[in-house]
Amino acid sequence: MREAAGLEARRVESPPVLKGQDGEGSVQVHQDETMKIEGAKVFSVYGKGGIGKSTTSSNLSAAFSQLGKRVLQIGCDPKHDSTFTLTGQLQPTVIDILKEVDFHAEELRPEDFVTEGWNGVKCVEAGGPPAGTGCGGYVVGQTVKLLKQHHLLEDTDVVIFDVLGDVVCGGFAAPLQHADRAVIVTANDFDSIYAMNRIIAAVQAKSANYKVRLAGCVANRSKDTDEVDRFCREVGFNRIAHMPDYDAIRRSRLKKKTLFEMPDEEDIVLARAEYIRLAEQLYSGTDPLSPAPMEDREIFELLGFD
Repeated sequence: MREAAGLEARRVESPPVLKGQDGEGSVQVHQDETMKIEGAKVFSVYGKGGIGKSTTSSNLSAAFSQLGKRVLQIGCDPKHDSTFTLTGQLQPTVIDILKEVDFHAEELRPEDFVTEGWNGVKCVEAGGPPAGTGCGGYVVGQTVKLLKQHHLLEDTDVVIFDVLGDVVCGGFAAPLQHADRAVIVTANDFDSIYAMNRIIAAVQAKSANYKVRLAGCVANRSKDTDEVDRFCREVGFNRIAHMPDYDAIRRSRLKKKTLFEMPDEEDIVLARAEYIRLAEQLYSGTDPLSPAPMEDREIFELLGFD
């Protein structure tokens, strides 16, 4: 009754349908055309929290650099630990550095917020707003703006956004406005695949207005890939790499090194080769995938317990 009275007062017959530039119900801000990243191939790495996105991103950056590419990795997480295996330590965040100069970006120099990591990989930690405040999308936007103002994207071949956790709002999805391809890191379990299904839906929504498309998924820390592959067959997705549960990868994180700096043990050599193969595949170009994400009930029936 209250809704009907409100509609009558406004002289409309039905409630308005929110349909923004980024999909139905969206209240996101459309990307400023001047903030486009041009010239470089841009990848956004997504996946469930704790699944190994930073490990994947850093080793992938190292692999691209081994192929002779000029690489920039942007960590998009308040923990600012995306690049510490490339640099050997936690780096200050863009948002914290901007606070120090009262957000007068003209006072900053590139070396204030960009660190050169292993094999020349440029490392930036965007950071995030204080807990419970602000939006990660704003932080990503400010980081890209700063990089463009200092012309740091002009001599870059590959940009990798390492994005935190599941996609639950527009802020998490902001790097998709810049990316050519989105890569999803998953494990061979229900929770990881459930998160992957949500990320697929987010990328599909963004692809309506941006160039981003899905490249495929990386099965990480998984002995088998049967559940991942079953999901991919169901929705029309591809697994483009498999990183088994090698203890050497865990040890590399503890030593604050990428796999490319570790001793030539058998597992490490095999893992490096898989990252090099993935980097070559991504750089040469992957088919743009358009999987159909499943409804919650459907994915529970496919992968849930009997």
